[in-house]
Amino acid sequence: MTKHDYALSRRGFCLCCLGGGTVAATGSWLTPREAFAAAKSQVLIIREAAAKADIATTKLRGGVNVLVGSGGNVAVITGKDGKLLVDAGITATRPRLEKALADIGPEPITHLIDTHWHFDHTDGNEWLNSEGAAIMAHPNTLKHLEAATRVNDWNFDFPPSPKGALPTRLMKGDEETLKLDGKTIKLKYYGPAHTDSDISVFFEEDNVIHVGDTLWTGLYPFIDSSTGGSIDGQIAAAEANLKMIDKETIVIPGHGDIANREDIKVWVDMLVGAREKVAKMKKAGRSVEETIAAHPTKQWDAKFGQWVIPPALFTRVVYEGV
Repeated sequence: MTKHDYALSRRGFCLCCLGGGTVAATGSWLTPREAFAAAKSQVLIIREAAAKADIATTKLRGGVNVLVGSGGNVAVITGKDGKLLVDAGITATRPRLEKALADIGPEPITHLIDTHWHFDHTDGNEWLNSEGAAIMAHPNTLKHLEAATRVNDWNFDFPPSPKGALPTRLMKGDEETLKLDGKTIKLKYYGPAHTDSDISVFFEEDNVIHVGDTLWTGLYPFIDSSTGGSIDGQIAAAEANLKMIDKETIVIPGHGDIANREDIKVWVDMLVGAREKVAKMKKAGRSVEETIAAHPTKQWDAKFGQWVIPPALFTRVVYEGV
């Protein structure tokens, strides 16, 4: 299968960080204060926009499907054990998600795996649980969902999630293997990366992996320092992904187009290069405002900075983490 066969258009790209995308569309560099203000109502904007979002379904390999348009990318497999979903999307897209899932097959929803705790990946937990899905995740996902959690860069306080939205099956170690629908499904914890709760989900026989928000194809990432994320952790997770896959692996990112090993290499080069430039400026005593004004990510902006997370905001989160 070539990349063209399973590529997803950015038209169907998730609503996550829609507010940031609006900022990026202006083409201007924002000060940290401006970026912070723009993100103020981002969570509410995303949820409202999700109510009108279309869901696009793409078949990958071996019966693995991906649904795009409801927050993060949602993977689906189906078989005699029912449907397993990786990530839950945003609740407001439920009617269209239900239709997309029904179009895949009549099997009931029985299992859900959260790649991490962020709302654009877990907002649909409660309704999927009400449909019969047992929810599995890393313990840190439960930790953040069951308590009030603040994300400073979104200027948003998330209340505790209702009981039905909470994972009830937790990983007991850094790795776990499941058998479902005739497939071997390997879960692996990255350690602190995009957050402190990120895991990958690898469909071994199909050579398809969902890496959550440890990859944003063709996009600068949001890194949640409020719950354990850092640029160094994001880089370490990306490098771990390279070790887990080969050139034939289909990679489902948390956001953006379906990817492959070469896409991750390009992503790693960008992350490492941006970190080096920003760290050098910070070590030299430049403030975050001065660092942003110096445009340290300029060489990557055309490829990664045109959607979702603008260069100024990405520079800011890198600066905070070095």
